[in-house]
Amino acid sequence: MSDSKPTLYLLDAYALIYRAYFAFVNNPRISSKGLDTSAIFGFTVTLLEILEKKNPSHIAIVYDTAQPTVRHIEYPEYKAQRDETPEGIKVAFPYIRQVAEAFRIPFLGVDGYEADDVIGTLAKQAEEKGYEVYMMTPDKDFGQLVSENIFMYRPGRSGNPPEIWGVPEVCEKFDIDTVDQIVDYLGMMGDAVDNIPGIPGVGPKTASKLLKQYGSMEGMYEHADEIKGKLGEKIRDNQEQALLSKKLARIIIDVPIEFHEGDFKKDPADEELIKELFSELEFRTLSKRVLGESISPSASAPKAKAKADSSGQTDLFAQVPTEQPESDAGDGPRNLSNTEHLYQLVTHPKERKELLANLLKQTAVCFDTETTSIDVREAELVGLALSYQPGFAYYVHLPEGEQQAIIDEFRPFFENEEIEKIGQNLKYDISVLSNYNIEVKGPIFDTMLAHYLINPDMRHNMDIMAETYLAYETQSIEELIGKKGKNQKTMRQVEPEKVAEYAGEDADITLQLAAIFKEKLGDDSTAKVLKDIETPLVKVLSHMEMEGINLDREALKKLSDELAEDILRLDKEIHDLAGNSEFNIASPKQLGDVLFAEMKLLDKPKKTKSGQYSTSEDILQELAGEHEIAQKILDYRQSVKLKSTYVDALPEMVSPITHRLHTSFNQAVAATGRLSSNNPNLQNIPIRTERGKEVRKAFIPRDDNHVILAADYSQIELRLIAELSEEKTMMEAFINGEDIHAATAAKVFGVSLEDVTREMRSNAKTVNFGIIYGVSAFGLSQQTSLSRGEASDIIKSYFRTYPGIQDYIESQKELARQQGYVETMLGRRRYLKDINSRNAVVRGHAERNAVNAPIQGSAADIIKIAMIKIDAALKDYKTRMLLQVHDELVFDAPKEELETVTPIITDLMQNAIETKVPLVVESGYGANWLEAH
Repeated sequence: MSDSKPTLYLLDAYALIYRAYFAFVNNPRISSKGLDTSAIFGFTVTLLEILEKKNPSHIAIVYDTAQPTVRHIEYPEYKAQRDETPEGIKVAFPYIRQVAEAFRIPFLGVDGYEADDVIGTLAKQAEEKGYEVYMMTPDKDFGQLVSENIFMYRPGRSGNPPEIWGVPEVCEKFDIDTVDQIVDYLGMMGDAVDNIPGIPGVGPKTASKLLKQYGSMEGMYEHADEIKGKLGEKIRDNQEQALLSKKLARIIIDVPIEFHEGDFKKDPADEELIKELFSELEFRTLSKRVLGESISPSASAPKAKAKADSSGQTDLFAQVPTEQPESDAGDGPRNLSNTEHLYQLVTHPKERKELLANLLKQTAVCFDTETTSIDVREAELVGLALSYQPGFAYYVHLPEGEQQAIIDEFRPFFENEEIEKIGQNLKYDISVLSNYNIEVKGPIFDTMLAHYLINPDMRHNMDIMAETYLAYETQSIEELIGKKGKNQKTMRQVEPEKVAEYAGEDADITLQLAAIFKEKLGDDSTAKVLKDIETPLVKVLSHMEMEGINLDREALKKLSDELAEDILRLDKEIHDLAGNSEFNIASPKQLGDVLFAEMKLLDKPKKTKSGQYSTSEDILQELAGEHEIAQKILDYRQSVKLKSTYVDALPEMVSPITHRLHTSFNQAVAATGRLSSNNPNLQNIPIRTERGKEVRKAFIPRDDNHVILAADYSQIELRLIAELSEEKTMMEAFINGEDIHAATAAKVFGVSLEDVTREMRSNAKTVNFGIIYGVSAFGLSQQTSLSRGEASDIIKSYFRTYPGIQDYIESQKELARQQGYVETMLGRRRYLKDINSRNAVVRGHAERNAVNAPIQGSAADIIKIAMIKIDAALKDYKTRMLLQVHDELVFDAPKEELETVTPIITDLMQNAIETKVPLVVESGYGANWLEAH
């Protein structure tokens, strides 16, 4: 990069516009006239960064025109699946054109070509004329154009500076030898965003490895027969697709456009036009910045400095101001470097004593633990961050070997019943502190859970929330410990001074978010759900996760061997039925060719977007009744998945410290309010097949003196739809203890209860559960042996039998249309932004949620309340609650307590809330989870 050469900056318009738009998507900038100016503002700030800091001699903005490109003509599926352009971007584009005009910058597009191609062509022409070229875009595909004089200028994110990629950087980022290989790399990998198919199963590491070995895609195909295993099969099976993908990925550099130097020269801006445009857009700060008026100086230095006393120790609490933190960020995001703050490192005993004294004077304090691991059983404390005033935080360093002694000093704070403890994902911090025998007492406020209730469909990590509600970009953890991999550090290896800034920011920002969320929650039903359900559940789940469950690893090893035999047997049977021993069952392409090109199981088989035959589960399910091979393939896939996902994986997840299996429960994932779990995901263990049931057999009590106790709500969602709809006939059936599916069958089919057949009951059961999810006549016919006409008649008969349910369904849709949300029995809200959409498919999805969200959500609330009550009731017993899966709770119970605790658990579950329709719980116990269930 040289200062002597003229410089040409080429801006990828739509890439930068989209980037700007989505930076503000959760907190858009709206003018007083209702115009969404987010994308315009973000793009303009980016443009000013270039003009002010880089002062290019030549510049242009390049955009995609609306005309189909040469790629669309050659491959109609190219970018076919892309979502429609957001309205905010459509509105922004004409204004961005005006911005370019006001700054006298060429705004270019060429019909039939993408902006990438126009930029590539201009870059190469300018390079030949002695220019240094910077292509400004976040799109990595531009790496193929980089040369000695052509660079990528990637805008910074999350407060980080921009990145400039030359040849060495590109080769390092893609792990390739030459820039020319990028097109091969992209062709191998494909691109889901642009709908470029690539080679199935080839990711970044594989593409890099293949290119190091063979040099190019063509070189790889010259040696394709030498590549072993499944990878070799995929490469050979997809040669035509791969070469097409490479062609689609190559940026064209001979677009019909000329780089005339005078046309691209940066001229002085039109200040009158800027003033007029920025006035309309209400860009007041940007107007000052561009038109030469002064802006405020940096406020990054904190107002208060800690004073040193005569002993050399700092007085942490001198000159603490009452003002909110200020920023010199102008219209851009705030961050550590431009926002006033004071995050103090605390290392001396006297400092800790002073800090504790001040903590005990507060009504609410935010705290955050810094540890060596995200696994609470392995995590060692490194430090403790605390904040009780915006802009200020204290980081207590905990040297190795001294953690217990120092954290004990803060026991009076943590165990104070009067001080509210604020945090983000407090379950983790509470669990870590429990390893040091610290119990967090008093009220708690978890910002993750509060936001989950305020906006359940949004992400709830602190970084996203800080950007959304505070226009603040938090420091990335990777800045401290590096990217994931073998070279990543732990917090213990980072200098305490650096951790103090990072951890202090976490505590400070979480404190500020808590204030915002408390105001948003107010005193409505959502606040009550947080207070009465989600918050008390935090400690309950912490107890369950720390307890874990015993796993019979020998049983799983035996099951793994049996599944391996099943897989080999099914493999042989499938090949015999196909009369073809040369194909790989695990290859959808090869399998599709066998089933539909050779065996012709369907006259008009479906195809995927990449053009191969679809062998999805639903298609195989349709074929299974008529073709034995389809059922065998389904069994094969299920066996393979069961073996890899659970049978072989679960033993590897057993903690080396506790020798028990510890799942992690997620409170803030499912918008319905249901808990989910991961590492492992226990919600999805298949229990409808004999092999699937065997997995539950491996969950065993802690020893021979204990049993597994399971308690399960019976048909809770059906009981709740009866309760919510107040459908008298269904309510009476439940109150009288009738078999609801048989009772429904008798009424729908017009026969006596004694004459209901097994098939009638099965069909009625399908309707009973399907109604909640808006089942159609077609959907019902797919799930049963009924024709579509018969299914339609049954649904009509069902609503004649239970008119209150149809009334409830329609009233829920109307309620959602009026207020934009629906609620559970306990007041949990599900917001439905698409309920009034003009798109019938989108609106239909929202309408189904309007009906089933209160039912699913109420079931979730009820079992959570039961868990809270049971956890409290079991404190005087040795029985421990271990798992929550769907509508079931699993316990580890001493045999001598079984007769005592079973009725307690059953009663608390059945009476978690007051209902007219009785809630029924079925319980059982045994030597393993399967027996108990």
